[in-house]
Amino acid sequence: MIKRILLIAALILLGQIGMAQVVNPVKWSFSKKQLSDTQAELQFKAVIEKGWHLYSDKLPEGGPIATSVSYDDTTLFKRIGSLAPSKPPIKVFDKTFNMELEYFGDEVTFIQKIEFEAPVSISGHIEYMSCNDETCTPPTEADFSFQLVAKKDNKSEVLPVIENGKPASGTENRGLMLFFFFSFLAGLAAILTPCVFPMIPMTVSFFMHSNKSKAKARFNAIVYGISIIAIYTIIGTLVAVLFGPDAANWLSTHWLPNIIFFVIFIVFAFSFFGMFEIVLPSWMVNKADKGADRGGISGSFFMALTLVLVSFSCTGPIVGAILVESAGGQVLKPIIGMFGFALAFALPFTLFAIFPQWLSNLPKSGGWLNSVKVVLGFIELALGLKFLSVADQTYHWGLLDREVYIAIWIVIFTLMGIYLMGKIKFAHDSDVKHVSVPRLMMSIVTFSFVVYLIPGMFGAPLKAISGYLPPMSTHDFDLHKIIRDEVSLVTQSNATASFVNSNDEDCEEPKYADLLHLPHGLKGYFDYEQGLACARAQGKPLFIDFTGHGCVNCREMEAAVWSDPRVLQRLKNDFVIVALYVDDKTTLPESDWITSKYDGKVKKTIGKKYADFQISRFGVNAQPYYVVLNDAEEILVKPKARDLNPDNFVRFLDEALAAYKKGK
Repeated sequence: MIKRILLIAALILLGQIGMAQVVNPVKWSFSKKQLSDTQAELQFKAVIEKGWHLYSDKLPEGGPIATSVSYDDTTLFKRIGSLAPSKPPIKVFDKTFNMELEYFGDEVTFIQKIEFEAPVSISGHIEYMSCNDETCTPPTEADFSFQLVAKKDNKSEVLPVIENGKPASGTENRGLMLFFFFSFLAGLAAILTPCVFPMIPMTVSFFMHSNKSKAKARFNAIVYGISIIAIYTIIGTLVAVLFGPDAANWLSTHWLPNIIFFVIFIVFAFSFFGMFEIVLPSWMVNKADKGADRGGISGSFFMALTLVLVSFSCTGPIVGAILVESAGGQVLKPIIGMFGFALAFALPFTLFAIFPQWLSNLPKSGGWLNSVKVVLGFIELALGLKFLSVADQTYHWGLLDREVYIAIWIVIFTLMGIYLMGKIKFAHDSDVKHVSVPRLMMSIVTFSFVVYLIPGMFGAPLKAISGYLPPMSTHDFDLHKIIRDEVSLVTQSNATASFVNSNDEDCEEPKYADLLHLPHGLKGYFDYEQGLACARAQGKPLFIDFTGHGCVNCREMEAAVWSDPRVLQRLKNDFVIVALYVDDKTTLPESDWITSKYDGKVKKTIGKKYADFQISRFGVNAQPYYVVLNDAEEILVKPKARDLNPDNFVRFLDEALAAYKKGK
């Protein structure tokens, strides 16, 4: 057994040293095939990258980790037979383990037949290990869940794909779908800008008068719409290529791109307010316009290009916002965002060109279009602060603390509400003789949002937008913290004691406490070695919080989950907390520099050191990520990522504490 552990550890260590990136060689998907009202097949499909192999579920003792399926509750159903692979395994003699081993390449499906009483929910995880000729991944778990009801048909229901134990299409796909939806709405909003809306009847007239037949006009209109989509999507593709995954951390946390993005948003906001117009060079527009005169398919394309160029002064800020939002290193996100924007943007032009009779019902352009543009300017102004805030937090400039940020938002949205009521007038605005019902409704929504923001000035968590605000630790006048500290002084409660309790003499003062802070008055460490030493001295498990200044999900977790009294009580009393910031730019003393076993580079800042630690030790580079270790630095329970359900987080902490006490 000891030999087996040492061999596996050696293979994994060699793999971690040799890998150039975090690898996920096995993708799992889960499906069910219901055979009757009381019988079903559970199908666990593994797709394995070329050159890798997945070990069989039947391996001799002393070998590597076999693939195994564990269920959370086996009393809910009865297994019929054993787990069966869809094809025979490959058998080879492994010199390392000195035994014959079985494994699968390419893909394999494990099938388990069960008998149950519907309805039933079956959940659990698969534990597996994969290797290639040079390296092995650590033993990994992939979670699954099946919902079985009365039989409907014999079709298999496919569940989300799992990559190396994490959903590859669940939350990520939902995030991309949501981004597509908002990009689509942005495309619809762009249509209502003064540069674009008046062009609808103009372009429709072009197609109807430049063709002798309606059929050909409609065909060219479709080509026109497709061309608009293609032009914008190509822009998104170029962004994806230029800002590939390798630039993710730099783009999201470095001061230079964040300041550039902030300036872009401010400039676009001023443009929307009517201070100036952002226009492309006239030669570019004229050249595209000449191409549109050719007619036919090429004419439709150049007409689309002309529209894109002419409308740039209004669509540029919106497109820029989409591209800036997606410039976090994802390849698909800018492409999907631009496709969604272009689809909505091209839709009315295409439909009105196909059905020109609809034009008679179209609202006439006027001052209301400029109002749409000004409202977008207010929103651009507010959103631009997020980029300045990220740079400010990462480099500890102290320019934009939480109450300053909220105060600026209150002023911006108050002015926006007053504008909607017709009390402020910008250049190119028409006189507002009366307030229309849509304006009134938008004013009510805007002022309601302002009222919601006001308690944030006194330390209210503002959970709905917490991900877009600076952390609570930057808030100077936190009324909740003041009350909490007063109660602490009066009651001397253990739950609100300092970062250590009766064993405080065994723990050092935390490093970087003047720069980094924990939310909700929690005390802890920002250096792993310090936190581990204190946890050992106090006889408590070590709670590691992999976080970042620019991590929106981290702020949401702190506001929605950590603020729960049950979570706070456990974190304060039962754990030693160490928050490891993976994006902090503070330079470490040379004695604290490390040479990465992951990529061989010297890590000189707090962020780079602990980003490398997270990848090298746990094979994960996403935040938030919560790990609980015992004194021997062993993982007590399965680490947890973003989960906004406080009950689940309480369960996670309780299980970790129980596992720690059991191992004592």
